[in-house]
Amino acid sequence: MTAADPSATFSSDVTDRPGKIRNRVLWTLQILLGLFFIIASGGPKLVMPNALMDNAPENLTIPLGLLIFIGVVEVAGGIGLMVPRLSALAAAGLSVLTVLAAGTQAFIADKPLMGIFPLVLAAIFAWIAYERRATITDLRNSLSR
Repeated sequence: MTAADPSATFSSDVTDRPGKIRNRVLWTLQILLGLFFIIASGGPKLVMPNALMDNAPENLTIPLGLLIFIGVVEVAGGIGLMVPRLSALAAAGLSVLTVLAAGTQAFIADKPLMGIFPLVLAAIFAWIAYERRATITDLRNSLSR
């Protein structure tokens, strides 16, 4: 019988990181989704929030401050997706945000079919966060020094 190396279970080794092809797929998704959240989703909420509020359906009225806060969170998440050390945390945060967006569409806006797209995004962000989980421990270790 051979003894297992106990230090191998606690180290962040190669098995915690995605392979070469998976890494390329992840970065492609992260860049595309990051740009989407910066330019198409969060950007308009910051640049022209009043126009968005005027065009919102009557059953989906939210305060201006909340709309701007959501825009800031989306832009920050989009930027975080493209920063290697922050990608897992940004993906986890955007996953929560998109689940909340799906709930808003389904229960407040009373359009449950519109909640499908945010749920698909939430699943993609959860996968990115899972695959990039080693960056969370790396970030924690660098901050604790």
